[in-house]
Amino acid sequence: MAHSATAAAETKVWGGGRSPFNVSYGKMMMWFFLLSDAFTFGAFLISYGTTRFFSAVWPDPNHVFHAFPFMGHANLPLLFVSLMTFILIMSSVTMVLAVHAGHYGDRKGVIKWLLFTIIGGICFLSCQAWEWTHLHHQGAWWGSFTDSSAPLSGIEQFFNMKDPRVTGPLAAHGMQATHDFYNYFFTITGFHGAHVASGVVLLCLVLINSINGTYDRRGHYEMVEKIGLYWHFVDLVWVFVFTCFYLL
Repeated sequence: MAHSATAAAETKVWGGGRSPFNVSYGKMMMWFFLLSDAFTFGAFLISYGTTRFFSAVWPDPNHVFHAFPFMGHANLPLLFVSLMTFILIMSSVTMVLAVHAGHYGDRKGVIKWLLFTIIGGICFLSCQAWEWTHLHHQGAWWGSFTDSSAPLSGIEQFFNMKDPRVTGPLAAHGMQATHDFYNYFFTITGFHGAHVASGVVLLCLVLINSINGTYDRRGHYEMVEKIGLYWHFVDLVWVFVFTCFYLL
């Protein structure tokens, strides 16, 4: 009897009209999208790690990323990218507060925290644009550093020349390593930056809907929650990108 009741309940759950996982269709599709995106980022980072592992030398992040806006030639290793990371993490905090406000139907709270999240995203993108521009002025770009006959003085500033393990193989492998490093850097951080830019656009659309009271009429703020999932994913991916390119 009990078995029949359970079977009837399962038939009803899987018979359509409601989600068997107790989440909405839109939220589940967002999870599927994020999962597929995680595979893409994972493939990029694994490829980067493999190339670096088999390279005899590799540019030192402390020597590559040491500039800071309006500080001239001051040597401030990783300070600017730390600021970028802090901004992105704080935008994730404001996104949490926006979702929290949405759970309570607090439209003003949602609007306020979404606005702060958008500002954080724009600040991060602005910082990334400055960093790209600075590196480009140093001659770095996709496909750069391909002339193996060029003098080593053109790439020595990217390496730790005090390390004898670097100075030895630099002449033979330094140019190729620099070329690979910047190809991966611009591809992966560019791909991530495109995600941040897309997130900012989506946040703006959700903000406009919130201002217009669209979600109040629907009776829920699930859209804020879905874009929140996306934004937290973008932040989480940046932690891995930051670790691979700037710390290791």
